Amino acid sequence: MPAVPVAEIVRNGFVEGHHYGSVVALDAEGAVLWSVGEVASQILPRSCNKPVQALGMVRVGLDLPPDLLALACASHSGEPFHIDGVRRILASAGLSEADLRTPPDYPLDDAAREQVIRGGGTKAPVLMNCSGKHAAMLATCVTNGWPTETYLDPDHPVQRAIAATFAELTGEPVAVTAVDGCGAPLLSASLVGLARAFGRLSLGQDGSGAEDPSAARIASAIRAHPAYVSGTTRDERALLTALPGAIGKAGAECCYAVALADGRAFALKADDGAPRVRPVLMAAALARTGVLDDEGVDAAAVRRTGVVELLGGGVPVGEIRAVLP
Repeated sequence: MPAVPVAEIVRNGFVEGHHYGSVVALDAEGAVLWSVGEVASQILPRSCNKPVQALGMVRVGLDLPPDLLALACASHSGEPFHIDGVRRILASAGLSEADLRTPPDYPLDDAAREQVIRGGGTKAPVLMNCSGKHAAMLATCVTNGWPTETYLDPDHPVQRAIAATFAELTGEPVAVTAVDGCGAPLLSASLVGLARAFGRLSLGQDGSGAEDPSAARIASAIRAHPAYVSGTTRDERALLTALPGAIGKAGAECCYAVALADGRAFALKADDGAPRVRPVLMAAALARTGVLDDEGVDAAAVRRTGVVELLGGGVPVGEIRAVLP
């Protein structure tokens, strides 16, 4: 994907390198306000897809309370309340951790990972950050009487339902189906299509712009439980807390999508996949669009999410600095 310099790596005032990428901002009607780089080409949005995947499941019968629905959208940190939530989803469907097809892993969160190791624990499927999504897929299968053993097959009914919803909300046919890190099907979209899907979710709309109660449920769950979508110490939670009514989801390989309560939406990807530049670029995109001046926005908190310091001898000597033209 063609990309342009979007951030500078600055050490002691010297620019020692760059991150290349693409960013797009849409208005509430889904039209492009501005863009940087190539935003119409297909990318793999990775876990940014999860809220749309959850919508596909809700549309075919998944019925979870808001906290667990937020967890179905999550790349969770593996904190105790996340793991308890995954087990609650499974138990509600009469299933157990043995039914999960997530690869065994440790929690993403450092403290949670250390707690598992100190307690003599090992990698487990339930600890993997995508286990909430997988548990929701399994619960959707049980609700519909679909087989659970093959729920990751792209031709499985749950995956077909997800793919149809994804194409509808992005407004684009799925050009590429790959395998995500968790083993689930991974659907492609452009940054414009990804941002469009998040804008529609935020407004509680379907792909045509009509009212969609299922989409409204997803957005409400994310708004009410941002820590379930990521974790208590994550920059994504801090950003959503600072932007009243916003929804958002980060993904691997430096993908990020955020939509505001009024439907304005943003999506980005860094070409090198470096996670450190992701929050820097989103904070800069929001600032460029004037969001930090909106009523109710905690501008200082938004700016803090975009601060990534570089250390020299253990003290800050530089930063990752966005350079959106």
